[in-house]
Amino acid sequence: MSFDGLFTKAMADELVGSLKGGRITKVHQPYKNEVILTIRANGVNQKLLLSAHPSYARVQLTNEAYDNPSEPPMFCMLLRKHIEGHILEDLYQVENDRMIIFEIKGRNEIGDISNKQLIVEIMGRHSNIVLIDKTKNIILDSIKHVSFAVNSHRAIMPGQPYIFPPAQNKINPFEAVEEDVLRTIDFIGGKLDRQLVEHFAGISPLFAKEVIFLSGLANQTTVPETFVRLIKKIAAEDITPSIITANGRDSFYLFPLEHLHGEYKTFHTLSELLDRFYFGKAERDRVKQQGNDIERFISNEKDKNEKKIGKLEETLKEAARAEQFQRHGELLTANLYVAKKGMKEIEVLDYYDESGGTVVIPLDPRKSPSENAQKYFSKYQKAKNAVTVVLEQIELARAEVSYFDNLQQQVQAASPKDIQEIREELVEGGYIRERKKRNGKKTHNVKPVLDHFIASDGTDIIVGKNNKQNDYLTNKLAARDEIWLHTKDIPGSHVVIRSKEPSDETIKEAAVLAAYYSKARNSSSVPVDFTKVRYVKKPSGAKPGFVIYDNQQTVYITPNEELVLKLMKK
Repeated sequence: MSFDGLFTKAMADELVGSLKGGRITKVHQPYKNEVILTIRANGVNQKLLLSAHPSYARVQLTNEAYDNPSEPPMFCMLLRKHIEGHILEDLYQVENDRMIIFEIKGRNEIGDISNKQLIVEIMGRHSNIVLIDKTKNIILDSIKHVSFAVNSHRAIMPGQPYIFPPAQNKINPFEAVEEDVLRTIDFIGGKLDRQLVEHFAGISPLFAKEVIFLSGLANQTTVPETFVRLIKKIAAEDITPSIITANGRDSFYLFPLEHLHGEYKTFHTLSELLDRFYFGKAERDRVKQQGNDIERFISNEKDKNEKKIGKLEETLKEAARAEQFQRHGELLTANLYVAKKGMKEIEVLDYYDESGGTVVIPLDPRKSPSENAQKYFSKYQKAKNAVTVVLEQIELARAEVSYFDNLQQQVQAASPKDIQEIREELVEGGYIRERKKRNGKKTHNVKPVLDHFIASDGTDIIVGKNNKQNDYLTNKLAARDEIWLHTKDIPGSHVVIRSKEPSDETIKEAAVLAAYYSKARNSSSVPVDFTKVRYVKKPSGAKPGFVIYDNQQTVYITPNEELVLKLMKK
């Protein structure tokens, strides 16, 4: 795990310098397991993210934008009541564990001094955020409720006393000297990294493996020396926040991890590191939760139409035999005098064959010769009429496949607010029923919120990430002589440069955005077309987001997430 006890200590140290003594001015709960506190400290407003997400639990300052629900959850309302406007007096880690306590002081409704503790437990799927009345040590509420039926040691429920998680009785690494390491580790027993994890509090396998790797020839001299040296660096806040990429996977830690043998990128602060590492990850998980039914519906509809095309193409092959049915009918009519009811087939002279050959015609023994001939003429007429209808149905089914393929890409790139717009589009298209609102009110059409980027030269670039946004951006917002971009023959976003004559560099940056927000995000040398908005047209009756265009030029771009983050308007 990357967010271990050592990382928690370093994060607490970082937050103390930024937030201690600040005033909590706003409280939001954008998602089920996450809280955002806006804290005015050192003359600036800063957003503190507290996350009890089962996979992405963490504490950090963030510059990311979060959408808040129209109705705040109960836990958010309780936090507003008890800590909004109060002072963050202190924050600290608990015994090198993955826990941070925020000491909050203010006055209650009647003006008396009120001391609260907000405790964040970063423990994987058991992570939690708990508000406590410090004077009484009583839980006021928590973002997750845990009963004694779930945890016999302690219940995290309103009204219960707060009990710390069971002590692990491990050695505090910040108080350890080389002799402690030497005395604790069995060098003959092997698996030295596991032994470090077992005996020292807050030590993760990542850190332990790094100690053994940096020790070189791991022995009773090198391991204790390396362990203490790294711990002292962390204690002195001598860290280099890093994301390490190795074997196609990303990890983060307080410094580059040499044992992973990967490439690394460094950051100025731990919070900046986490914003970068979790960019898109947690949001993608939220989208999956909110739009799982939509994603499944789109996939099923696409599969259904692909199977339909296969069946229609088989029908088309059958229809291609129309002339053969006609020939059999005519040959059978010419030989009715030799055919008899009860025959399963008849061989007759094929006067269509210039070489004078014969042909065997299958017959239905239950029908008379003339009825068999009529059957072939009927099959001919049916097959002939079917060709036109089948070709039309194939075209319609292919359009549906293309439409749902495009929606699949949009769901992959969607934020939670985008998912709602995709859902609305499917309702308007008659594909799904509208969900009933709790208050019974209908959702009024609102202007789509578009993603805003700024090119290196300051030019605005706007991106639409679903069909509603694309339609609004291209057909209403963009001026006729501004530049429009889209991946060539690949599902993706509409991108508009808010300039009539952008620089080549701005066109390339906008093309990177078009490629990144497309189905070809993980490809290289992606073709991106660009043209003036005036040359982009939406055909009458076309699906949402569908356009045709001409007078385009094409550039080939490799998507670059670093550049996308750099261009994103904060």
